Amino acid sequence: MAEKRMLIVPAELVKKIDDNRGDMSQAEFIEFLFDSQLNQKTKEHDEKQYATKEELHSQEQDIKKLLRSFLDFFVSYGLELGKQSPKTEFEELTSKLQGLENDLAFGSEGKKATIKWK
Repeated sequence: MAEKRMLIVPAELVKKIDDNRGDMSQAEFIEFLFDSQLNQKTKEHDEKQYATKEELHSQEQDIKKLLRSFLDFFVSYGLELGKQSPKTEFEELTSKLQGLENDLAFGSEGKKATIKWK
């Protein structure tokens, strides 16, 4: 026989139990409520609410690739800035950019920017 204990609950709760338990005893009804609540929690956890190991691993790999791309970009950018270029190259680049800006102003409505990666 199972060990029995006493549980002290408010009188309003006992009335709710008695009103809703039907043919079950109070102990059976309370056990039924606990079991159904625990089963509901288990079903909620069974639904896909959490990421799987494969999804986490894939996300980790994607983040590493992204960080690598940022690192490559900033290292390349830093090397380009560190290089001493003659003033004529700077002026040539400025004129090319102004020419592109003028071409885009007369072009189509949608403007598109592309980045070339090494």
